[in-house]
Amino acid sequence: MTTTILASVQAAIPSPSQHTWYLGPVPLRAYALAILAGIAVAIWITTKRWVARGGDADDVLDIAFWAVPFGIVGGRIYHVFSTPEPYWGEGGDPVRALYVWEGGLGIWGAVALGAVGAWIGCRRKGVRLSSFADALAPGLLVAQAVGRLGNWFNQELFGAPTTLPWGLEISPEVIEQLNAQTGTSFAAGTLFHPTFLYELLWNLGAAALLVWLDRRYRLGHGRVFWAYVALYTLGRVWIEMLRIDTAEHVLGLRLNVWTSIVVGLGALVAFVVIGRRYPDREDGVELPGRVSGGDAEDDRHDTELDTELDTTSTAHAGAAKGASGRDDGRDSGGGPRRADADAAGPDQGPADRA
Repeated sequence: MTTTILASVQAAIPSPSQHTWYLGPVPLRAYALAILAGIAVAIWITTKRWVARGGDADDVLDIAFWAVPFGIVGGRIYHVFSTPEPYWGEGGDPVRALYVWEGGLGIWGAVALGAVGAWIGCRRKGVRLSSFADALAPGLLVAQAVGRLGNWFNQELFGAPTTLPWGLEISPEVIEQLNAQTGTSFAAGTLFHPTFLYELLWNLGAAALLVWLDRRYRLGHGRVFWAYVALYTLGRVWIEMLRIDTAEHVLGLRLNVWTSIVVGLGALVAFVVIGRRYPDREDGVELPGRVSGGDAEDDRHDTELDTELDTTSTAHAGAAKGASGRDDGRDSGGGPRRADADAAGPDQGPADRA
């Protein structure tokens, strides 16, 4: 028995002993670095896919400028309300809800509010949100995979105890905190399911599958994005059910399990309905009547400028027509011809008569 336990411990995945480093007075937190690295990778992948779909590479950064902050805020709001005990429970501290660096970004809040930011960015650039979402989906999964490394450094979001050789070692201090929060009595040295690793691998596999499906079937009109939601929720259901950290429960299941089921079924319906309505990929990424690469203010400015040029051209043409004497007795302003127009000398031009 002792030999088996020692063998399991030797084969276990160790948790990092440190999650924060200091550059002078500036803290460098592993969780924040993982999130930033994930965002950078997602932007790079999305740019490649966006250009392949006919978009401008600069669009991605401009849209991310809106989507990323919205997504972080939405993710934090969802986490705080789906796991309220550390903030509003007994002994909780509401101020800690602002401590994003401690971990805790709910993917559903991040996607929902991030989509609002992306919509704003897409409208300003004159491109389709559905096209951008299709380009983003695989990169978003990779970003989520990279972000899970931050959970590993923070020693959080692990699963139930296990004797598998890839069990996760957790420091005694964290186990004590877990026991106090959940009322359990796990002994020091207990190994846990590395759910961060399960989700990391699932996300990478799902991202590769999305790329293959998109190339094989030329998915469009948001179908790649809905396939992403369906695939992610499928994995999230079983991974979430392994976790033992504190969370809200509804009818005996964690809130995130119910959310994954509902959102996943909705995504599957959307994928099928859109596929029947739009079996082929859209011809371009631009919104109807809009040109990619400029924001709404530029479009309005260009429209006003074109109108002004058209009006000026019309006025000049009318003046030239009146000067040539080939009109029907009315001047360029539309009224009866002025008497002095007939009396104009040969050297008097249209500008003088105006």
